[in-house]
Amino acid sequence: MLINFALQTVINAVALWIAAWAIPGITFGEGRTGNIFWTVVLVALIFGVVNALIRPVAKMLSLPFIILTLGLFVFIVNALMLELTSWLAGKLNLAFHIDHFFWDAVFGALIVTFVSMILSFIRTD
Repeated sequence: MLINFALQTVINAVALWIAAWAIPGITFGEGRTGNIFWTVVLVALIFGVVNALIRPVAKMLSLPFIILTLGLFVFIVNALMLELTSWLAGKLNLAFHIDHFFWDAVFGALIVTFVSMILSFIRTD
């Protein structure tokens, strides 16, 4: 179980890093590579906790919209989780920031979802 959590954290870290690389509105701050590495890892941990605890409740509350949009509203829920992660990272003085909700967070959520999905398929359990 701990190995699965560690693997999922690594997958989240890679997905968040790729989203920050691809979208100018998502940043991990500037500085030495080591500082950015630890920021990515800590933000991935926060993102994992947010997805484990808050995302199921958010999906349950938005179930009518998810059904109405044939599942596309899940990307909005994922963007909200990314925004919440950005807010929590700011409260913990981590250099992770998302500039705008719709363009940056939604496109970032798309990238994080697809990268996580691809890396999870590659992972062997």
